[in-house]
Amino acid sequence: MRVTVVLAREEWRGLERAHAERVDAATAGHRTRRADGRAHPVEDFLFRYYNHSPAKLRRWHPGAGVLLEGAASTERAGWRHHEVVGDGVRLDLGSFLDARGGTVSFVRELLTATLSRPPHLGCLGLHEWAMVHRLPADDVRHTGWPLRLGPRGTDEVVERHAVRCSHFDAYRFFTESAAPLNQLRPTREEQVAHEQPGCLHAGMDVYKWAFKLAPLVPSDLTADAFDLARDIRVLDMQASPYDLLELGYEPVRIETSEGKTEYLTRQREFTVRSNALRRRLVEVLEQGVARSGGGREEPVDASLER
Repeated sequence: MRVTVVLAREEWRGLERAHAERVDAATAGHRTRRADGRAHPVEDFLFRYYNHSPAKLRRWHPGAGVLLEGAASTERAGWRHHEVVGDGVRLDLGSFLDARGGTVSFVRELLTATLSRPPHLGCLGLHEWAMVHRLPADDVRHTGWPLRLGPRGTDEVVERHAVRCSHFDAYRFFTESAAPLNQLRPTREEQVAHEQPGCLHAGMDVYKWAFKLAPLVPSDLTADAFDLARDIRVLDMQASPYDLLELGYEPVRIETSEGKTEYLTRQREFTVRSNALRRRLVEVLEQGVARSGGGREEPVDASLER
């Protein structure tokens, strides 16, 4: 027998409101800049790269096995992969898994494989440097921001370090001259075999997997993953070749011994945080699959679960 937790309307409305306020605070700068037609090389990245809008992030989902009392009269009743039960609404887990079961299986396999590996902490964020290697100044990704060491100095950093990028979605943006310098040749097909928990981009991707598997994934987990991704992006750009002091970002000078030490320290911290979120996400996926194979749903008042 599968148990459905029942949330009273006042309770789930409060949770919904708190989530919206959290997301509004986290995305306020991006939404203001978007309205004004301005861009930010650090804070806007998650919305451009992952193509997930603040409005979508703002939508609250409780996850599987939760019935929202009084929601049958709200727009939730018409949301995809939801079903009306009496005056309530819950996730239609069967419908969701019929449509997204392949993605659920892939993400669970990918995250489990990543968790099984020790972190590789020697990359030093050189992927950002490899993306501008030997490019003309007007061809770099963030053309409005100068390179700290200039074009030649930037190229020299790439060429005198061992580049070991394991993340396909970073490696595919390497310049033609930088790609052969990478010790690995990651591909989309071999992503499960290459992903490792020390990779900053893999850490940011936990956010991607969480929002892609909504509404199965509870929104508090997605918001936690967003916060991690945003924090990682800050280090990603602090350690990049760009000079962003004007925006208040002190560079992590990975070309120096002091900068290498700082990068490794923060990379270790992000590894711990990203692995904790991976475990939470894997647990959600495994519980969702397990629930789909159970019997009838038996509702229980949420107060009995606390």
